[in-house]
Amino acid sequence: MDYHRISLDEALPEGQGRREDSAVAGLPLTRRPAQPPAAMDAEAFRSASERILTAINTVIDGKAEAAKLALTVLLAQGHLLLEDVPGVGKTLLAKTLARTIDCSVSRIQFTPDLLPSDVTGVSIYNQASRSFEFRPGAVFANIVIGDEINRASAKTQSALLECMEEHQVTVDGTSYRLDEPFMVVATQNPIEMEGTYPLPEAQRDRFMARISMGYPDKEAEMEMLETHQATSPLAKVTPVVTAGEVASMIATVRQVYVSQSIKEYTVSLGRATRESGMLRLGASPRSMLQLLRAAKATAALDGRDFVLPDDVVSVAESVLAHRIILDRKAASAGETAQSVVRAVLAKIPVSPDLAAAPAAALPNRR
Repeated sequence: MDYHRISLDEALPEGQGRREDSAVAGLPLTRRPAQPPAAMDAEAFRSASERILTAINTVIDGKAEAAKLALTVLLAQGHLLLEDVPGVGKTLLAKTLARTIDCSVSRIQFTPDLLPSDVTGVSIYNQASRSFEFRPGAVFANIVIGDEINRASAKTQSALLECMEEHQVTVDGTSYRLDEPFMVVATQNPIEMEGTYPLPEAQRDRFMARISMGYPDKEAEMEMLETHQATSPLAKVTPVVTAGEVASMIATVRQVYVSQSIKEYTVSLGRATRESGMLRLGASPRSMLQLLRAAKATAALDGRDFVLPDDVVSVAESVLAHRIILDRKAASAGETAQSVVRAVLAKIPVSPDLAAAPAAALPNRR
């Protein structure tokens, strides 16, 4: 199996991972989950988010927007797809985000011979007890880094569908709960690269956002040559928040207020993509929910407890562009998924009242 993950002794307390135990990470769903974490106050949330972003930006030079979007997806309980050519820091960003949090992390190197059971786990017959025991796969961690996900076959890629959507894994008819928080950070090369399999639409739709890293500017690349040639800055990254603090930050994001007008604006964007003559496939209803969640996380990171249209607009391209499919005529005319999303955003007007969204008009944010 071509992946690395934490040992089972580290990942699961003694007794977990067996069918007869309680409903916790890696165990059958037989009991109630734990009580949800309490939300953070505004100052604690700001402090924790700044520590995470500072740690990431010390490693990833010149990619502050990518770092913020990665944190946004984490706090919105989504999954992140990093797509670009080799060597621009996709895996480094994923590793850095994982190391800033004191939680379990696993990494799967996707290859053509990787099997679904390598990802989800497998039931193994124990001759001593004369029974089958479940051995958790690499997906049983808080943050799962899927490196070059589009180098694996569609069968192996599909092993992630259930865990990304439902935060559980089903093997041999038994469902096992995954730890919270749970996030998949996958990297992929463009499909034009040799030896890649394009992600199916259902798989892409599971990812909340896609980031194209791009090449760094001259100053950032010079800084990288100065600081990265001797040792990797990743070696100096230590956890700055705990998994419990991240769970509380997620609970804070859930409480961000969304007005009815913002919901209508979000739905209008989605319907506009489905009615566009430049697209064969518009944004799914799932993408509308994830767009709103990402907007709530953006508002929280900007120090607000209510969503503005700008929050929706700021994440719309990253959330929607990888889900839509261009019409052949539009593609041949030079249009891209990003340009279509920008055209839709320009087409849907934002009323002055909606753009203002004064705090005094939101009495029931919680």
